[in-house]
Amino acid sequence: MISLPVLGVMVVVGISMAVAAVHFTGGSRTTRLADARQALNRFAVDFPDLRPGAVWLTENGDTAFLELADGRIGIVHSIGDRFLTRIVTPVEIERAKLDHNNVLTLHLKDFTWRGGRFAFADVAAASAILTALDPNNQQHEQEAA
Repeated sequence: MISLPVLGVMVVVGISMAVAAVHFTGGSRTTRLADARQALNRFAVDFPDLRPGAVWLTENGDTAFLELADGRIGIVHSIGDRFLTRIVTPVEIERAKLDHNNVLTLHLKDFTWRGGRFAFADVAAASAILTALDPNNQQHEQEAA
């Protein structure tokens, strides 16, 4: 019969080995977008028929926002060592806010990816995305029409 302290050590060692195996096989690696070209290429893998216009990269390169011709915005976002791609419209945005530090906060209605906080080097990029995706701007445009 195995004593409780020996069993505890076995569990700790086993969990440590599993975490180390994941780490050393690349499971804890994070990827970044090097430039706009890489973001366009990655977006084209999932959406080959779309031709984005402007590309706005976040300061740390973990997310790119791509302007699409029909008013939608494409997103390429780094999650671990993979990229998530999405196409969003203002209807899918729950809240959008830009603070004084050029940080855009987006909360999506989609439960599979809720959005996040995205820091930009310049206010022009963050403002362009906010203008395109702000659900309040969309409501005002519809009321004016």
